[in-house]
Amino acid sequence: MRRRGLALLPVGLSVLAVAEIVVFLVVAHAIGGGWAVLLAAAASLAGMALLRREGMKGWRRFQAAAAEGRPPGSEVIGSLVGLLGALLLAVPGFVTAVAGLLLLLPPGRQLARRGAERFTERRVGYDLFGPRKVRVRPGDPIVVIDDEAPVRTPAGAIEGEIVDR
Repeated sequence: MRRRGLALLPVGLSVLAVAEIVVFLVVAHAIGGGWAVLLAAAASLAGMALLRREGMKGWRRFQAAAAEGRPPGSEVIGSLVGLLGALLLAVPGFVTAVAGLLLLLPPGRQLARRGAERFTERRVGYDLFGPRKVRVRPGDPIVVIDDEAPVRTPAGAIEGEIVDR
């Protein structure tokens, strides 16, 4: 599965290059060649400036979480999404610039952060993001640490956190 993804990378990059050229030609035809070059250069410069800002902001958040003893997962994921958005904005081209802007604006950033957190939780585990919130439905077995057999929940649902001892 992993090899298939790597084999598709050159194809994806080739499709992206063709899309960037086509979009650039469409924009150049609409607003003029000089303005299109100027707009692409401005987007790249803005992306480079944002790369430094997002990187420093992410590093500070990571250090603050570590100093407070909190799991730094949320801060790291949020910073990586911002860095990816800034990197896409810095890459010359309108398609990548729009994708970068979507990752830098709050709705797109929030959506990408949640998706990245879910992906990371499945691959790494929940320790990176702290304890998980759980809800147990009536009748579901609950393992009690002091006893050896699972017990049934009472009539109402139980909400809580999974905490490692």
